[in-house]
Amino acid sequence: MTENTLQDIAKEYPAPGGAVRAVDHVSLHVAGGELFFLLGPSGCGKTTLLRIVAGLVAPTAGRVLFDGRDVTGTSVEDRHTAMVFQNYALWPHMTVRQNVEFGPKMRRRPAAQRRTLVQEHLARVQISELARRKPSQLSGGQQQRVALARALAAGSRCLLLDEPLSNLDARLRLLMRGELRRLVKDTGVTAIYVTHDQKEALSMADRIAVMDSGRVVQTGTAEEIYNRPASRFVADFVGEGNFITGRVTATGPTCQIETTAGVLSSACAPCPPAGSIVTCCVRPERITIAPAAPVQATPPSAAPGASTIPATVQSVTYLGEVRQYTCRLASGESWRVTVLAGRDPA
Repeated sequence: MTENTLQDIAKEYPAPGGAVRAVDHVSLHVAGGELFFLLGPSGCGKTTLLRIVAGLVAPTAGRVLFDGRDVTGTSVEDRHTAMVFQNYALWPHMTVRQNVEFGPKMRRRPAAQRRTLVQEHLARVQISELARRKPSQLSGGQQQRVALARALAAGSRCLLLDEPLSNLDARLRLLMRGELRRLVKDTGVTAIYVTHDQKEALSMADRIAVMDSGRVVQTGTAEEIYNRPASRFVADFVGEGNFITGRVTATGPTCQIETTAGVLSSACAPCPPAGSIVTCCVRPERITIAPAAPVQATPPSAAPGASTIPATVQSVTYLGEVRQYTCRLASGESWRVTVLAGRDPA
């Protein structure tokens, strides 16, 4: 279990017309035993940052610390990290057992200890019966489990995962999320996980750092980032949102915001000063659709304090467990509304 600290990390690559900054002065702290996610779109610098932690890429500036010790110039081997890649990177000529044994063997563990480690970690990822097979004889999910067992058997204090589930089909990816989190928590290893998949991050992470253009734009728990995004970028990237600009007309426990679609109420804290121009994000699942009621400001199904906005349903998309409505507001904006199937408006 290792604490990881990144201090003002920057990475530049030479390019015609000037250097390109892939990581732009990032500082982070990952607690021992934490499952920490780097989340962001392609090209935001998250994989470069992970490779800097691993020692595969040298930073242009800044320091990497493990348990307070500066390892910025330390070799990959001496950092005691293990990386699980998107394509698994298993040795094709070796059996499952030999792949898992590779790390302990390189660290000169005795043969008896190696056998024990292999058995322990194959059992942990539930593939003991596949020990004699080669990677080409395994499914994608089985290969992923071998890659995890190999990383854990190496005795690494820090597990680095680069989009490890992206090559799996949707159903298996969903299953492996829970399995992977269980493995990390059972072993107590510190894990840093790179992904662009918001649902993966929200469902698995202890904490998340959202990245954009080489910078960390917000760090927090899944609930903090989803419910209190620090910027429009975070709100738009993590989940879906309907956005509208308005002016704060009243402050207090509930903030009143005048918009082109009507007056919205928000329990944001702290409330911006009256007169402020703000951007509101309304999550599709926070909206209830109800039939228009004449001479009635709030439909009976609306929660106390809810805002009421007239709209016209334009289309409905069935997505299995939910239906997604596209609604046009009187102001002309289109908003998305997500409703559990079976709870559709009458």
